[in-house]
Amino acid sequence: MNLSAFDLNLLRVLDALLREGSTVKAGARIGLSQPAVSAALGRLRSGLGDELFFRNGQGLEPTDYARSLELPLREIFSDIEEILESPKPFIPDTAQQNFKISGSDYFAEMLMPRLADRVSRQAPGVRVQLVDLVADINVDSVERNEVDLALAPSLPLPGWAVKQTMFRSKYSVIARSGNLRFVHAGLKPGDVVPIDLFCDLGHVLFSPEGKLSAAGDVALSRVSRERGVVMTMPVFSGVYGAVSESDLIALLPHQLARQVAGKFGLNIYVPPMAVDLVEIIMIWHRRSTASPGHRWLRNMIADILQPLDDG
Repeated sequence: MNLSAFDLNLLRVLDALLREGSTVKAGARIGLSQPAVSAALGRLRSGLGDELFFRNGQGLEPTDYARSLELPLREIFSDIEEILESPKPFIPDTAQQNFKISGSDYFAEMLMPRLADRVSRQAPGVRVQLVDLVADINVDSVERNEVDLALAPSLPLPGWAVKQTMFRSKYSVIARSGNLRFVHAGLKPGDVVPIDLFCDLGHVLFSPEGKLSAAGDVALSRVSRERGVVMTMPVFSGVYGAVSESDLIALLPHQLARQVAGKFGLNIYVPPMAVDLVEIIMIWHRRSTASPGHRWLRNMIADILQPLDDG
């Protein structure tokens, strides 16, 4: 049979006729009038080359050929219903699934330890991977299906992408405890760094691409000042590691600064200029929005990260 020339909708009529044995009842079952069912039966007879049903008293009796189709049709429609029904629920304690997240090492410090605790307790069969990709290519990675979601500073997105704001972060100045210039200036942790001192000291800048300017430089330009960036690092851990071993300073998201200050012997100060808050968003492909497992992970990540908000 040439399926391209056969109307598969007629199989719904055939299934209803086999179940009901009446054109009237079959029509009521699938929402068609009796004349429409009779017309469809005529097309079925022509297309399948068999009488299919004959009148027997008040009802219709199937031919042997029609009867042979009854069980296969029932199974086919049952399979189709199962395929088209809502996605199966995600059951964490029995799930076996792998998720890949794109984000900087900020999230290795501020997200992954807490996520590891929750996932290990709730979904021991789930694997979560954090991959460090440059922010500009995060979205491309989501489109290519290489990662399930990306965490990055807010950026323009294509139409297929969905975003959710996680938090907004202010910046703090970090310097090693005992930094001689800070000691001589009589600064205590939490003080505002004088702008002349801020601009005179060497800075370490987080930049995966090796750029020599960032949000702090935009803020300084508004007050007609510049700073001296003497080192860039592709990871945040490199930034605060370098500051902890030198008299260089850095601007760091203040949540991260508070997290690492004690472990690395750092003091935290207030910048001398107003630096715009950076908005961190979670990005995923629209195709994954309704996926129960994906939604479970997104909700867990949002629950961990959104309390960091400075807005």
